[in-house]
Amino acid sequence: MFFHNSYFTTHFGNLFFCSKISVFSLFDHQKSPFRYTQISNYVNVYMKWKKDPFFDSILHIHKSAELKPIIQLKNFIVNYPNGCIPISSVSKRGLEFDISIRVARFLRQYPSVFEEFRGEHNLPWFRLTPEAAEIDREEKRVLEECKEDLKDRLKRFVLMSKDKVLPLKIIKGMAWYLGLPERFLDDSKGDLLDESFRFVDMEDGLKGLTVESNGEKVLSTMQRNAIKNGVYFGGTLEGIEFPLFPSKGLRLRRKIESWLNEFQKLPYVSPYEDFWHLDPDSDFAEKRVVGILHELLSLFVEHSAERKKLLCLKKYFGLPQKVHKAFERHPHMFYLSFKNKTCTAILKEAYCGNSSIEKHPMLVVRKKYIRLVKESDRILKNRKINNRFIKHEKLEKGSDIDANSDDRTDIQAQEVSKSFR
Repeated sequence: MFFHNSYFTTHFGNLFFCSKISVFSLFDHQKSPFRYTQISNYVNVYMKWKKDPFFDSILHIHKSAELKPIIQLKNFIVNYPNGCIPISSVSKRGLEFDISIRVARFLRQYPSVFEEFRGEHNLPWFRLTPEAAEIDREEKRVLEECKEDLKDRLKRFVLMSKDKVLPLKIIKGMAWYLGLPERFLDDSKGDLLDESFRFVDMEDGLKGLTVESNGEKVLSTMQRNAIKNGVYFGGTLEGIEFPLFPSKGLRLRRKIESWLNEFQKLPYVSPYEDFWHLDPDSDFAEKRVVGILHELLSLFVEHSAERKKLLCLKKYFGLPQKVHKAFERHPHMFYLSFKNKTCTAILKEAYCGNSSIEKHPMLVVRKKYIRLVKESDRILKNRKINNRFIKHEKLEKGSDIDANSDDRTDIQAQEVSKSFR
């Protein structure tokens, strides 16, 4: 099968197309003998990043990084005897919780979540506020009720890797995005890690986690949605197109748009299929990269992730060195937000119209935590105002006392001068 394909690279917003001819066999399960021909002349087009206020204003996406250490400390307190901790138990563990300031100061920044009181030896202790404790109980209920959903997301995450095995450090590093509970790898009851999961030894002395799929075919989010829409029936992957959501005011040059239209017509490449037969410089390889990024973000709680975190997966997911360019090449699918001095990749489909992306069960809980965290700003502001008022009152009382004292002094002086007369 001959395929005349185009590929391109971007550099500081400049988009270059060039043509290349490669020969390779398509998927074994696609029996139809057809030929794809895509012709694209070399073209140099300036591709400017377009800011989208809508995606930059999604609170639970941009508060996720701030929320993570709060939840970690919350879990530490909950698991401590009596549900309260002395500050000495966490004061030197800032790095463990990814906190760059003194832990005591960090805890005091969120009075709506952490309540401070004086404990043994008159030292500061902390416990959860009643509101935080209530959300924690709800979180535990959700984790219990949705453990099958979480198990499925973890399985799909592992099965997307090229060898169907991932180092434990990689899984732990992405656990926050997947919405997995802390210490899920130490699950002795088997609630989350059932008999289908196995711990294995990997190269470089790493411990890994693999999944026994027993030959069962794994369907991606794109395939599941295509079945719902009557586009896919389990056979060839033609006709499955990525949903596109152009940002307001974002217009692509005609030749880029033409390339994207042809790209959409190519058969979908499942992120769970073997990819050894794909030419790395072909549009089919690009289709697989985009499919993996789409599937990853579909699995995550906020359907977004810091771009640098996704780049850590390159080695184990068989992604190209410049995988980050895929986000720039497909602005109708992904949005790159640079808010909070970090680059966050967002799956547009999850937030546009009647999204067919399944909501993560932990999203509702995290939104409640974020609303509670925001209350801390109000509490601290009120405290500041009250402190100013109290200080002002003390100053006024002090000036009144001084004035009265001066009056008494003047009277005494007058009486003394009269006595001398």
